[in-house]
Amino acid sequence: METSNHQQILSENDALREVARLREDVAYLEELVKLFKHQKFGSKSEANRHPGEQLLFNEAEADADSDLIDDAGEDNEPKDSKPRGKPSRKALPERLPRVDRIIDLPDNEKFCPVSGKPLHRIGEEVTEQLDIVPATVQAIRTIRPKYACSCGDCTPKSMQLPPQPIPKSMASPGLLAFVVTSKYADGMPLYRQEGILQRIGCDIPRATLASWVVRCGELVAPIIQLLQQKILKGPLVQCDESPIQVLKVPGKKPTSKSFMWIIAASDEGGRKIVLYEFSPTRSGEVPLRIFKGYKGYVQTDGYEGYSQLALVPGIVHVGDWVHVRRKFKDAIKGRKAGAKASFADHALNAMAELYRIENECMGDDARRLARQTQSRKMIDDLRSWLDTALHRVPPKSLTGNALAYMDGQWPKLVRFLDDPAVGLDTNLVENSTRPFVLGRRAWLFSDTVKGACASAALYSLIITARSNGIEPYHYLTRLFSELPKATSPADIEALLPWNISTSR
Repeated sequence: METSNHQQILSENDALREVARLREDVAYLEELVKLFKHQKFGSKSEANRHPGEQLLFNEAEADADSDLIDDAGEDNEPKDSKPRGKPSRKALPERLPRVDRIIDLPDNEKFCPVSGKPLHRIGEEVTEQLDIVPATVQAIRTIRPKYACSCGDCTPKSMQLPPQPIPKSMASPGLLAFVVTSKYADGMPLYRQEGILQRIGCDIPRATLASWVVRCGELVAPIIQLLQQKILKGPLVQCDESPIQVLKVPGKKPTSKSFMWIIAASDEGGRKIVLYEFSPTRSGEVPLRIFKGYKGYVQTDGYEGYSQLALVPGIVHVGDWVHVRRKFKDAIKGRKAGAKASFADHALNAMAELYRIENECMGDDARRLARQTQSRKMIDDLRSWLDTALHRVPPKSLTGNALAYMDGQWPKLVRFLDDPAVGLDTNLVENSTRPFVLGRRAWLFSDTVKGACASAALYSLIITARSNGIEPYHYLTRLFSELPKATSPADIEALLPWNISTSR
């Protein structure tokens, strides 16, 4: 009888454990459904912060909000009568050419209606409007006079053509810069550019435009190599990757994914360098190849493919707090409406406090001191809290996933305490990924590996230029004009985005 009762109790306990497990599964699935609905229909921006947070986080996925309005008034300068803090229209840039249109009084009104005397001009009122002239095309004729002697025995002479970005092509540097900038800076696919050119009377097939883009990618290879050397000399490099579809990759189906790897850093002069590199795989061998010979910090998200970097002598692998934060944000998005404050809220508040401390520091010395006196204590408290939370939250839940992710990344997350050169996140590289992600929505895929590599090189130059406040079209026009003439390392150095404006 006792044996039977004991077996019955064991059976009931097994049933209760199964019920508890099923309830946990149901709760987890309900969280996932709510999270997926939020991802599908909710705001994609992370600027809508959690009530307890002190900071705004704008990442590669967030849309920038405009803080400018177009005044209906005539003056370009803000008026004193406007409420303080109200945004106003900015004055038009001084570099724009001005076309004056004078609206004067008729001659019969230039007399005083009281005295009858002629009126004297005492000044003028100026109103500026922005106008645009649609794109026009022109043919540049290069004329080279030929000379010969009447003796008939000598060879006629004429000047040689200057080196061209694409020899024997009808494309000028300006046209090539326009095509490249339109695709990679403005996200305009080549088939749309083909239609635009046809409307203005130029029938240039899309295949020709694609060939030009590939040739331009090959042309800028010396610039890319120099930027690679510079970016790997710095103390800190951030890395990320984003999928790309390439139709003709040897050994892969057209529908399979390839990847664009992005690395970003600032050089010793504070100039930002962003480089894209195409790879057919997301294998951990790719970052090992990219960072071969590098010594310094490599900061990434928690993708396991980066884990081998920690085994390379001279490389210190650093984690990213923003990706941890995102996990806890997902947990909040997936919880039931009206739920009380949770472990996720506590984690978000703690991370917001870490960012507050960072943002109040001016300079490396202040940051080093603040990290040792304030941030380290917060990290110790957060570690103690994490050890407790791991045993109190069901592992199979969004909050449990976030806690496990933080625990797994912890040794890399706390390395920022040791060196003020290391930040809390990889926002630099994530913000550099955004233009590629937005452009990919328009042009969808690359046809060949050669085209994907050309895209990587041209994206590198455009995003690096824009990151340093340099207008990409003018930079590329000058680059495509001067690069074919470059014959030495000094010539290549002079054509970097921050040097080319002063180059001659």
